[in-house]
Amino acid sequence: MKNWCWFLLVILLVSCKSKAVFVDAKAKIKVVKDESMMNSKKIIQNHYNNKNEFSTLYIRSSAKYKDDNQSQSVAAEIKIKKGEKILVSIRFLGITMAKALITPKEVKYYEKINGTYFEGNYQALSQWLGTDLDFDKIQNMLLGQPIDDLTKENYNLEVGDKFYKLNSIANNTEKSFFFESEHFLLKKLEINQPTKERTFEVNYPNSQDFASAILPSSLYINAVQKKAKTEILIDYNSITFNEDLSFPYSVPDGYDRIFIN
Repeated sequence: MKNWCWFLLVILLVSCKSKAVFVDAKAKIKVVKDESMMNSKKIIQNHYNNKNEFSTLYIRSSAKYKDDNQSQSVAAEIKIKKGEKILVSIRFLGITMAKALITPKEVKYYEKINGTYFEGNYQALSQWLGTDLDFDKIQNMLLGQPIDDLTKENYNLEVGDKFYKLNSIANNTEKSFFFESEHFLLKKLEINQPTKERTFEVNYPNSQDFASAILPSSLYINAVQKKAKTEILIDYNSITFNEDLSFPYSVPDGYDRIFIN
């Protein structure tokens, strides 16, 4: 099974549709310098002003995974208690094949095929996946939010016909956030690390406007590390808010614990 199940779980935690529309990073843009700080702050403020008021979220989704060697389609159930925990269940033909419980302190995971489980922190997981992860980043990615708190950094602003791009470079890492110009919703994020030959992208082709929040209807993940490429498409088939959710998690008997060095 290699790393596909791990990657799905953590990215869900952390082949596109023909109608999907992605931000064209090569479109003509202009760099705004004179008032870039003021403009970028306004864009960030407008984005965070979008409604995002709920306590729990229950998402039924389908996911397609593809890398250089294999492809797989599964069903994924995602439960979120905002700021506290995320439970992801991966099912194939109705059978639970893997489950993960994510909290701000740790990640717990088990998978059925190899009969293994993992319990650990984000440091080891980030090193293994080649992508910086923590609870907030995973939750934000699922909600169509920037993985970082944009109010804590300075960004250069590039203006396109239909989008705004906020860009920052630090520690050999370039981060770019693309927002559509009407409601300032996040359409795409990019993380590039040229020295490590690593890129990570998340596209949000479409969104759904609910009474409690505006959320993605799908997300497309593209991760490239040196010569390896991974693609994940997640469709949110149904979403419900503020239910009294349970988060059951227990490792089946006889499973072997794995460690990430």
